[in-house]
Amino acid sequence: MSERTGGARPDVRAIGATAGAIVRRAPRAIGRLIRLLMVTLAGVVRTTWLAGESWLLDEKKSVYGLAVTRIVLGLTGIGLLLSNFSTRLYTFGSGSAWNGEGSEPVSDFPQMWLFSWFHRVAYDDVLFTTLYLVLLALAVAFTIGWRFKIVLPFYFVLWISFIEMNDSVGDQGDNMYRIVLLLLFFADPAARLSVDARRRARKGFRTILPREISNLLHNLALVALAAQVIFVYVSGGLYKAAGDPWSGGYAVYNPLMTERFGTWPVLSDLATAWGPAVTMMSWGSIILQIAFPFMLLLRPTRILALFGIMSFHIGIAVLMGLPWFSLAMIGIDFIFIRDRSWKRMGDLVTRAFRSDAERWTDDPDARLADAKKVRATSA
Repeated sequence: MSERTGGARPDVRAIGATAGAIVRRAPRAIGRLIRLLMVTLAGVVRTTWLAGESWLLDEKKSVYGLAVTRIVLGLTGIGLLLSNFSTRLYTFGSGSAWNGEGSEPVSDFPQMWLFSWFHRVAYDDVLFTTLYLVLLALAVAFTIGWRFKIVLPFYFVLWISFIEMNDSVGDQGDNMYRIVLLLLFFADPAARLSVDARRRARKGFRTILPREISNLLHNLALVALAAQVIFVYVSGGLYKAAGDPWSGGYAVYNPLMTERFGTWPVLSDLATAWGPAVTMMSWGSIILQIAFPFMLLLRPTRILALFGIMSFHIGIAVLMGLPWFSLAMIGIDFIFIRDRSWKRMGDLVTRAFRSDAERWTDDPDARLADAKKVRATSA
């Protein structure tokens, strides 16, 4: 008994000594741990800050994507103006006086002097047509990127003035179009694929603002544009998820059966003939829109997201007869395609045309073979 008691005393002392050492060293260890965490956190913050600063200031991002967006938006404007040219007076001009918007506009924009140009000449057919043609010319200049910084303010003002003439023929694409035009004031969408880009390459590019400030405004506008698109998709998806037609899986069926949106009855019947397909399209739209921002984080899911959302817009354009809304949204989605992807696609197209041209020029046998193919096809 005495041996067990005597053997326990050294252990108690050792435990006590160890505990005492822990107590003495604990504050120092905790201090080291806190210092290590602070250093690590400061390193992460510093690295993030430098990466963000470099991303915002070093160079302009998505210059090809924004250039394609500019072109598609311009083509949307040209297409809408040309397709409505024969009915311009009835839809927007003097022939639309019956809807009462001439005296009491539904939109607030015609009540602002800057955006009331079309409203002021609505009942003068000559002036209205002249202003319509001026807007069409500005849309062409906008598309090809000719003197973009000068053209954009005039196009922005006249476009809003025109599109707000008749609220009953507008759609949600008008809002996005207007927001994108406003953000393009701070970006440089004519840096590539434009007449301005060719002139800059020949004569050099000079900006009034310092290059870092110009890059900062461009990249912040790009961020704002991406945030706006994501907000539209996610909010639209959440709104759909809360409604019975969409959550019930039959929302795609309803508009396609109406006279207004079922512009191609045969296609509408074909698309809605199989019930599960209607449900998959309805639920797929909700999932795609809500998951869109998360799918942009990785390249494989980003490709899937862009393919899905563009298919979604093409379906709206064809089945519901809203081509200009869909084209505008597709044009905006192009900002999510990286510059290196646009360059790779451009190189592939260039090489394809160049190889065909060289083959045609250098190889007489190839010319003879191609001629035979053309004759055989014609026959």
